[in-house]
Amino acid sequence: MTLVLHLVALFLLLTLMLGFVRIWRGPTAADRMLASQLFGTTGVALLLVLAEAQQMPALRDVALILAVLAVFSVAAFVTRVVRIESARTDRHAVKGNGDD
Repeated sequence: MTLVLHLVALFLLLTLMLGFVRIWRGPTAADRMLASQLFGTTGVALLLVLAEAQQMPALRDVALILAVLAVFSVAAFVTRVVRIESARTDRHAVKGNGDD
């Protein structure tokens, strides 16, 4: 059973490496954010698998903290994108009113 858990952990590490490539190459901020969400989700899964494989319950606590941080990072990203989009629409609205 330990061999299977270590193979799953290896697969999850490969997935993290592919996510790192997506963060590095982009092309958009949304792609990078989705890849960082992949980091959070896969990181939690990896920590839970390793906690079971190595009989280290403390890794479950670390996985829980990582899950909470991933949620906060998405909330911060969405807030930032909404602010940028609202600033763009405000600029276009002001520009449109002056041209009439």
